[in-house]
Amino acid sequence: MAGVRIPAQIFLWSLSVVYLFAFASIYIQAPGLFGDEGLVPVHHQVAGVQRPLLEQLQASPSLLWLGPTLGLGPQQALEIICLLGVLLSLGAILLGALRDSLVYLCLWALYLSLYTVGGDFLRSEWDNLLLEAGLLAFLVAPCALLRRISFSCHHDPVTFWLTRWLFFRLVLCTGVSKLASGDPSWWDLTALSRHFETQASPTPLAWYAHQLPDWLSKLGAVYILTAEITVPLVMFFAPVRSLRIGAFYIQVFLQLCFILLGGFSLLHLLTITLSFSLLDNDHFSCHKKKTKPKTWSQFLVSCLSFLVKLAVYLLVLFSAIKLFKLEINWEKKVVTSKTTFTPKSFEEFVKQIQDPTIWVGVLSLTWEVVAALLKCVCARGILNKLLNLIQWAIFTAAAAAVFAVSLVPYTAMAGMSGGKILPEVRKAYGAVEKYQLVSAYGIQHRMVPPAGRPEIVLEGSVDKKTWTELNLMYKPDSLSEGPPVVGPHQPRLDWLLWEAAVGEHDQNHWFTGLMHRLLEGKRDVVSLLQVDEAQYPFSQTPPAFVRAKVYHYHFTRTTEDGTHPQAWWKRQYVREFFPTVHLGDPALDSLLSDAGLKEKYPVQSSPDTPVSQALGLLRGHMRGLSGPLVLLTLFATVASILLLKALFSQPHHPKGPKPKSASEHKNKKPREAHEGSEKSRAPPNRGGKKDNSEERKQDSDRSPRKRK
Repeated sequence: MAGVRIPAQIFLWSLSVVYLFAFASIYIQAPGLFGDEGLVPVHHQVAGVQRPLLEQLQASPSLLWLGPTLGLGPQQALEIICLLGVLLSLGAILLGALRDSLVYLCLWALYLSLYTVGGDFLRSEWDNLLLEAGLLAFLVAPCALLRRISFSCHHDPVTFWLTRWLFFRLVLCTGVSKLASGDPSWWDLTALSRHFETQASPTPLAWYAHQLPDWLSKLGAVYILTAEITVPLVMFFAPVRSLRIGAFYIQVFLQLCFILLGGFSLLHLLTITLSFSLLDNDHFSCHKKKTKPKTWSQFLVSCLSFLVKLAVYLLVLFSAIKLFKLEINWEKKVVTSKTTFTPKSFEEFVKQIQDPTIWVGVLSLTWEVVAALLKCVCARGILNKLLNLIQWAIFTAAAAAVFAVSLVPYTAMAGMSGGKILPEVRKAYGAVEKYQLVSAYGIQHRMVPPAGRPEIVLEGSVDKKTWTELNLMYKPDSLSEGPPVVGPHQPRLDWLLWEAAVGEHDQNHWFTGLMHRLLEGKRDVVSLLQVDEAQYPFSQTPPAFVRAKVYHYHFTRTTEDGTHPQAWWKRQYVREFFPTVHLGDPALDSLLSDAGLKEKYPVQSSPDTPVSQALGLLRGHMRGLSGPLVLLTLFATVASILLLKALFSQPHHPKGPKPKSASEHKNKKPREAHEGSEKSRAPPNRGGKKDNSEERKQDSDRSPRKRK
């Protein structure tokens, strides 16, 4: 069986890249979101803490509570946590020695600290996924202490298997939620034709994809549902290695399409990172093994493997054709599709696969555990064998515990029942739930709006007569401008505005804080809308009145002759989202009180220390720079360093004969000694070449042919 050392290292490196983007993106937005003059100031949480430090850490795990002890203000502590995360993840990317379990434990603790105090701005699905994947990285990464004791890591396949189980839960639950939620656009396969314009961060390529014919968009929906439901069920834990490799490329292709069309969300990067759990070392081997003649048993095994692989691919294809009624219309040259199953039958299907998928996970984990045990038993030396068995026991127990606890959120998927989960397992899940060790995915499925893309448009006025729109950098407010390319930056405010547009403002208390800060003209909050002051209409004096409306946005269509329209978007007014308010308005004060955003505690000025001066200097250099520009510059710098490192690390062989290895010298010594002994026994050759020719002539005379 091939090892998993290489895919595990790629998983750790990729997760470090995701951590880098996540921490850097939060650092850029931290003053406007959580600063002393931000939307939801974090000092509200710190100032109201009355418990002892240890009790507070147990109730709400965050390193932010250590700030007052260290003489740091809440905003300063938050920025230091982000910067420490950036430095640690940057070190793990550049240096293989820093891809250690202790480093990933620190990264997980730092991000959990942000998640705990982040509120609605850090509650997206990929935040939970990053925390769970970060915990698995702590188990997968080598430990420096164990590395000094023993170089063998026979438990690696056991811990790395947990990433495949997480990948399976993520993909399957995401696919099932699309249909289990009752979203009509997925049941009639028209989701993609609407998804391109209604997703959180569409790219300019999404406009061109929106122009595709409807039958092709429906075919894309069939591919997504098949890749997210059928493929993980029959291929992720298949005993045939090539099936898992095929599933890897199916998922990576799907995620790359999402990235190109949907704004480079870190959720897609995390999904690709987890997909490496389907691979092994042999897939990355550049040297092809010499083919040896196969025995009959090996030939039969290869034939059986080929038949199983063919049967699985035919099953996936047949299920797609049968369940979605795929037919080719040769006259119109299109492929028609239509769902042939009902919501009730799909709900029964989800109930039926619950127990089999869990037992497949148990059997697959047991296989890895037993295989690792056999390797430990076969290790040389009693001490080495004992150390390997101790490591195996510890990591096997950890893997079994994580797997058992993950069954609770897994059975929370729509259509499944968690009644068969042991009470002890549920109790353990409740004890660790605040640490986000495992999470449920696909629960917060957002239905595709049938009427278009709802967008909240902010407006400001000086005299309450003339209103000016406050356009955001990363939102399609302007009809004539194409969708911005956001990734890998994650604009938290823009995404929450996108989600809030389908509800009311009283369901999103942070929105009241946004309107209040705009009236006050707070620079940190304004930078969330526009970093370029020239693009903000109230850069000199803040507006006296603000309000918010909801519009439905649609992508424009190309004309019949194929020409590109002048505008990218078209929109129509729907309703009022937030009433007109001004500073000192009793209605605004009441909304602030209801949202808990009234200043109950005076903001204490931070002491002027070298740390605060350094933080202020760094923040001053960051002002005026957009998030995508900072993150892409950071990524380009890292890529350049890695490229230079790869170029200078290549060995340069001098011209001339290739130096021989030590093994060749060892093999050559006895050969030379043997030849030397033969030469010593032979008579001296004084005639040189002439004697050699005479000896060859005598040998030819003695040959049978010559005698004849």
